Amino acid sequence: MDKLKITLVLNCRVPEQGLTVNGILLGLEEQTPVILNTLLESMFKALEERIVNRLFKKDPGRYVLNGYQPNARKLITHFGAFRYRMVQMIDKKTGKTLIPLARGLKLVPYKQYQAEALESGIGLAIHLSFARASSEVVRIRGQGPSKSTTYRWFSGLSGSQGRWPCMTQIPYRFLMVDGTKVKLQGRRGKDLGHKEMRWALASQGPGHRFEPVGFWIDTEWSEIRTELEQRLDYKRLEVLFSDGGSGIEDNLLSEGMRQQRCLWHGKRDFPFILYMEDLKKAEQQPFKSLFGQIPIFDLTKERLERIDPADKQTIDELAHNTRQGFEQLLNVLDAQKYPKAKAYLTNLYHHTMTFLDYWLHTKQWVPLNTNAIETAFSRITNRIKNMGRRWSDQGLLRWLMLALKKIFQPELWTQLWKQYLNINRKIELIASTAKYAWI
Repeated sequence: MDKLKITLVLNCRVPEQGLTVNGILLGLEEQTPVILNTLLESMFKALEERIVNRLFKKDPGRYVLNGYQPNARKLITHFGAFRYRMVQMIDKKTGKTLIPLARGLKLVPYKQYQAEALESGIGLAIHLSFARASSEVVRIRGQGPSKSTTYRWFSGLSGSQGRWPCMTQIPYRFLMVDGTKVKLQGRRGKDLGHKEMRWALASQGPGHRFEPVGFWIDTEWSEIRTELEQRLDYKRLEVLFSDGGSGIEDNLLSEGMRQQRCLWHGKRDFPFILYMEDLKKAEQQPFKSLFGQIPIFDLTKERLERIDPADKQTIDELAHNTRQGFEQLLNVLDAQKYPKAKAYLTNLYHHTMTFLDYWLHTKQWVPLNTNAIETAFSRITNRIKNMGRRWSDQGLLRWLMLALKKIFQPELWTQLWKQYLNINRKIELIASTAKYAWI
């Protein structure tokens, strides 16, 4: 077995003052992809050289070097994308072009490579990680920080992030709310059962993303309204988006604000309402068939983008047919026999038309559904369930404030860690070079 020696040279800029251990680790972590790319490029060159020389020796005069591939080969690694232009050769016997490195290396999926490397004892494993530790502690060996230390760091960090800023100067026009169940615990681990975790996101209007403006644990919508009125310019809000949950409309809808029900939830929940009226699957079919003929529930973002904004007649027809479809279904739903379904469909009709009425008034589309908040919820609730089966309400609120920056404001998350870990200065990598030699 041949031995390959790779000499790696790192040219770094080291601050004279203000450097901490965490500054060293963070600087190293940020430059890890560059360092590993340099190592991998040197190794590829060395292996390529060996394969070419073996071909020359095996059949002298048959192969001729023919420059490099016009486009670099892209390899996806655990430290990012790696690009390499491979040497080309011409086989004078066949007249074909061959790529020595691609021919000499067995390119397999990463997981398969790991298994084969473990069996054969061959492979290169380099792992550099940034340990988020306090500046007073340096751990060279052993396990990570203890649970008590981690809890102390977390409490200190999250405690400084527990308040929402005043957002009255931001011209928010849309408000989106939703809720989900979480399992809580009280003092000494007492099981408090499932409570509601509620969220609010706001947007400055069509074309702007929704941003978190608050979350609450086991809090009534009336209290949430009071907080939002203090935090936002609530009178500026034009549309309230929700799945139609109990108490949302009564407490959050203000004078002059329209409500838009999530079309996806409306379509999904209608069969469930019929089931609550003791209608079996076969008995639901006539009502579901009429519901399916309401055109607005077939709209998608892609279909909306194909509609010419100047084509008012198309939207007028869509609005007319939607109203007609709702009214036809409402006429066959007997309020005496099906009071729940009748009330549900009446509210859905009223709140769904906001979508079309808003366009007819402003020539701009509002969101079709509450996917923005659903996506946020899924990312958060998955982490909540993975990190702990039960939470205290204050502990969960603190964690949510950190998750807000980690998921929705990554630039603030990075800044927060730098401040908390006392990273005023860090090592900077100016250049990295590598030389190889077969020994």
